[in-house]
Amino acid sequence: MLRTEYIATVPELLAGHAETRPDQIAYIDDQRSLTYGDLAGTTAQIAGHLQRMGVRPGDRVLLYLDNRVEVAESYLAVPRAGAVAVCANPQAATAEVAHILTDSGSRVVITDAAHLAIVRELARGADLLAVVVVGDAEGAPGPVEEVAYADLLAALPIEAPRDCLGLDDTAWMLYTSGTTGRPKGVYLTQRGCFWVVAACWAPILGLGPDDVVLSALPLFHSYALVLCVLGVFAVGATTRLLSRFSVTDTASRFTGGPEGDVTVFPGVPTMFHYLLDRVGDQGFSAPALRACVSAGAILPAAVNEKFEAAFGIRLLDGYGITETSTMVTMNWPTGTRVMGSCGLPLPGLSVRLVDPQSGKDVMPGEEGELWVQGPNVTPGYHNLPEATAAVLVDGWYRTGDLARRDAHGYLRISGRTKELIIRGGENIYPAEVEDALIASDQVKDAAVVGMPHLHLGEIPVAFVVPITPGHLDHEAVLAVARARLSSFKLPERLIECEDIPRTGSGKILRFRLQEQLAEEDGTTNGEMARDSHAREPAPSSTAG
Repeated sequence: MLRTEYIATVPELLAGHAETRPDQIAYIDDQRSLTYGDLAGTTAQIAGHLQRMGVRPGDRVLLYLDNRVEVAESYLAVPRAGAVAVCANPQAATAEVAHILTDSGSRVVITDAAHLAIVRELARGADLLAVVVVGDAEGAPGPVEEVAYADLLAALPIEAPRDCLGLDDTAWMLYTSGTTGRPKGVYLTQRGCFWVVAACWAPILGLGPDDVVLSALPLFHSYALVLCVLGVFAVGATTRLLSRFSVTDTASRFTGGPEGDVTVFPGVPTMFHYLLDRVGDQGFSAPALRACVSAGAILPAAVNEKFEAAFGIRLLDGYGITETSTMVTMNWPTGTRVMGSCGLPLPGLSVRLVDPQSGKDVMPGEEGELWVQGPNVTPGYHNLPEATAAVLVDGWYRTGDLARRDAHGYLRISGRTKELIIRGGENIYPAEVEDALIASDQVKDAAVVGMPHLHLGEIPVAFVVPITPGHLDHEAVLAVARARLSSFKLPERLIECEDIPRTGSGKILRFRLQEQLAEEDGTTNGEMARDSHAREPAPSSTAG
């Protein structure tokens, strides 16, 4: 049943909560907590001050800081100024943040002390009005005005928030990589995001005012934004935010907080792998926990079954992408579940599986490209009309993912038409990594493929053609790539080769490299293998 009462604008929802639950905690971390009564006032103040700085309707404001209450607060405050909140990965390489800052045209950056030096560097070439700093700003000031976040909360603004955005206006913009590796800004609306709350998180998960959500998900992801920030906000629940995922720390947070015991824990498959490995034998104390949710990557059926057997808690798997304001399908906690599937399409959402060659819908059991139509589909990509036209055709969003549907409608993602590697829920596009490797003066050519991994799903492995055979300095090559890429995108291994197999038109024959990799490691494409060369996962995703 669609919970239409949650499809409303941020100011409308804030006004209702301020009246009905002003003393309930909305968001809490280790430094600060916000009640719904606080939130109504602080978001108005921040919006008013942004307007005073010169932020106009439609302008972008970049959030570039670690998980904390201020991120959630800003996600709600920026739209109240009529602007669009953009969020960057706080673990991203400087070059990646520079692209997002420039491409989005953000006029204000909200950051923290840990990232201020990078923002000051980037501000020299950006058209910024101001930089807002959470925490103490150390060092020499940058080239633009710097304002303390605390001062925005302490001083009353000159003007009230505009509160002018309609349900179908863009309120948030998150970046996701394209098939060429170039990050694209995805427009998200209040209608689209809150529709997912109304169609998925409220009726299927049963999210409500009595829930306490424990979130270690990075807040620059749409999954975290729509469930842990907007979903919790819409229904009047509470989110306990963690700065990062750690098995020990996470397991200790399920009970005893000032906001109450945790009832819902969302994560990516890697998190549940690590919880099983580290605390599966002894378990953890979570008397109020009623459900866990997995999204961001495919959850193997064996992991789902082992987790539920070990902890006695429902682990619900779903499928979604940024362009659909996250969720497209979901497994229900009641009724029939098909382990290994990503569940049924959300009520009210239209889904097709289409043969990429013929353009015709496929029969149950056959593989087709997943197309989606509904209120949650993005209006498009920022300043990329051709890319938008390529994926939005006659009202349908073409995901590029391949899936099969059984006779009862349960979907199972079977592959990708795009050359995407998903490492612990993080997207990696081979072309972006290849460009970074070829930037080294030791590398003539490179190709990146995904290798199955027991915990992370996939890891990137690079085949490299050295300019001088036999004299490739692996660490030096990775150092060049590290300056251009986030840590989770770095190849786990460099394999030297004489040439890269390509078609006559120059396209890489990746399946040949994957076959070679499988032969060398004694695995098949369908097996999940432990990679003895693999590093620990990046702190932004699933570090234990």
